[in-house]
Formats: sequence, structure tokens, C-alpha cells
Amino acid sequence: MSRDHISEPRVDCTVDTEGRIDFAVTAPPSEEPRLLLRLRPRKGQPETTVRQLELRPGSDGRLGAVLEASPVLEDGRWDLYLVAGPEAERQRLRHGYRDLRALVDGDTRDRTSPVAVRVPYATTDGFLAVRAWLRTAHAEAGRIEVSDHSTRVTARLHGASLAAGAAVVVRPRGGSRAERTVDLRAEADGQGFAFEVGHTEMTGESGMWDVFVRPTADGALARVGRLLDDVAGRKEVCVYPAVTVGAATVRPYYTVDNDLAFEVGG
Repeated sequence: MSRDHISEPRVDCTVDTEGRIDFAVTAPPSEEPRLLLRLRPRKGQPETTVRQLELRPGSDGRLGAVLEASPVLEDGRWDLYLVAGPEAERQRLRHGYRDLRALVDGDTRDRTSPVAVRVPYATTDGFLAVRAWLRTAHAEAGRIEVSDHSTRVTARLHGASLAAGAAVVVRPRGGSRAERTVDLRAEADGQGFAFEVGHTEMTGESGMWDVFVRPTADGALARVGRLLDDVAGRKEVCVYPAVTVGAATVRPYYTVDNDLAFEVGG
């Protein structure tokens, strides 16, 4: 790490089970310092959403701020900045220590609607950001078992309940092809379920296929993914094998947003 990085303001954070985040900023003393969270805009789009928090001196000499669980953060990636004073330019905050232990077993707690999730993480260039998800309902993927013939997934629905007519929908990205409907086996509590995607059924049409659950016969689709733990980006962490089916290959994977999908090639 360069000396420039050492002298830049840094931030540690601690998350609790409700999503509350305590920040501790190491920076020179200043008047009216603030912590600014900025929702990262899509490429080519202007910045539209920021959240500001007052920074107060702590007993350890650092500046502290608290992001309460409510109001929730909008879905997306939030970058953190120090604003040292009323006329000061904002400075991006280098990441420090992240205490995410309270998130590790987050999949064991049922969530109500809306399902709001926050996971602080270090960006590839060394800064702190927060990945936030905000969904009406969400199906948390559990165990994924890939065999030669199929992929079996266990999951648990949050923010809604399974009822008659519930099914899993595997939808082609872009909408140019017909979606697949897969039967599910629901548990008695109306939250847990399992389903199996046959690999042969996925071949013949290459591309990416996203996985949803429809809780009722006419209900809105909820994404299947893995959000409720301490991993902000699992695409390169949880890697599953590609299975060869004739001249094609089928591989389950997590997207950059931690949603479950299938890649079909050949």
C-alpha cells in the first residue's frame, strides 16, 4: 500500500442483525464533518440519490456516524465519502475493518416485506461501499446440487408465502424465448421449498436464464438468489461446474447481483 493510501481518510464499520451500520472514520479534525453515501448511478446517468449523516467525535479520537435500519436504502451500490466541512469537497473513504459477523447466519431469520439487505464491502480499488438490496419478496437459495442430469436447489421465501399454484420460473434473459415452468415442493410452513431443473430441458437455446419463484398461481415473481449473509459479491466465490448435455453445456451460477441463473452454451 502506498503512503498516499495511508494518509487518506479511512472508515471501519460494524453491522448488526437489523441492518444498522456503525461507521468510525479516521480523519483530521474539521468543522461540521459529514458522512455522505451516494447511490452509484448507472453508466452515463447523472447522480440522483445521496444520504448524509452527521459525524461526531468519539472517545477513541475517530469520527462516528450511524446509518439506522430505517429508512431503507434504495437497491444498488452506495459509495462512501467524507465531507470535512460546509465548503469542503467530498473525499472517497478507504475501507478499514469490517465487522460483518452479525450477517453470517442471516439466512436463518425470516424477513417481512419489503426485504431490505445491506452488506458493506471493499471495492476493487480499495474503497468502502455498501451493496443494498430492496425487494418486495425474495427467495434465498440454500444448497445447490449439480448432477449429470439436473440441478437441485433448496430455498426459502421471504416477504411472501407459498400457496396453491406456486411454481419456479426459469426465464430467458432478454425475453426472446419461451420461459420454463418448474414444479416445486413446498414445506408445510409455506416458506421453504425445493425444485429441480432438468438439464436436457435447458438445451437447444443458448443464453442466460434467470430463476424466479411465483408464490401463487397469479402472484408476482420473486427472484431466487443468495443475499442474506456477509458476501456482497458471490459470482467468483460460489462457482458450480458446467455439465455437458449432448453438444451443449449447462451451468448454474450467481450473477453480479447474487441472483441465481443458468448459463447454457453450445
